[in-house]
Amino acid sequence: MLTAAGEKKINVIKEVRTITGLGLKEAKDLVEGAPKTVKEGLSKEDANKFAEMLKAAGATVEIK
Repeated sequence: MLTAAGEKKINVIKEVRTITGLGLKEAKDLVEGAPKTVKEGLSKEDANKFAEMLKAAGATVEIK
């Protein structure tokens, strides 16, 4: 779950697009609408990997 985009919103949008396969507008809407679920039904390993990608881009992330 993406809880906040942080200061580097463009980088977070790029990572959300990579993770979800969404288009630019959909990824931007998801990031700007935080807190939102990015992806569901992941293994714990994948969830941690994606969380690290988003954190590295400057986002605040919570795994549920």
